[in-house]
Amino acid sequence: MPTDMRKPIRDLQRALERLGHSPGPIDGLWGPRTERALEALLAAKGPAASSSSPGPLPWIAEAMSALGRHEVRDRSWLMAWLKRDGRSLGDPAKNPWCGDFLETCIRVALPDEPLLGALGSNPYWARNWLRFGQEVAPIPGAVLMFARGSGGHVGFAKGQDDTHFYVLGGNQSDAVTIARIARSRLLGARWPTTVPPRAQSLPVMKPGGHPTTTNET
Repeated sequence: MPTDMRKPIRDLQRALERLGHSPGPIDGLWGPRTERALEALLAAKGPAASSSSPGPLPWIAEAMSALGRHEVRDRSWLMAWLKRDGRSLGDPAKNPWCGDFLETCIRVALPDEPLLGALGSNPYWARNWLRFGQEVAPIPGAVLMFARGSGGHVGFAKGQDDTHFYVLGGNQSDAVTIARIARSRLLGARWPTTVPPRAQSLPVMKPGGHPTTTNET
């Protein structure tokens, strides 16, 4: 494995070590000890353990700090905000930036969370977020991935109604908003590996004040 491809796995191994689940040598190689350590972490910090941590989710707090910011009106502010994790896709007025928005929220709020493989090398391609963390049901704070033609859209779960999810995300009507996106477009829901999933259902929300989007730009 080339050395530059080992860094995400080394980051995961260090996180596991800090959390008390030894992956063996911190060598950037995915092997049975690393896999067992990750499985042990997820088993130890499953839904039952999550009930003791009811506070705000840090990546959602990061996302909410940018709520309402527009890619043209707030261009300078948004460009600086998206660069806080050390990199960015560029000008949000010229690029599809929903993945950039998620990467900033996750990397700033969860610096030990590994972004592996294609997601680590290109978090700006929305469908790569199907590789993030672990699979969960749509729960508050989960990363939701939606189909959009041959591409996709990605954001954080905030609520639901009978036909739509309410999604906190960037590049929704050119801004950071909470938008309604059809349930039929959902491709998957994911959760960080370094935070126990919470046994919570998405709250029921009402459409008033939340735009419905079908082709996020």
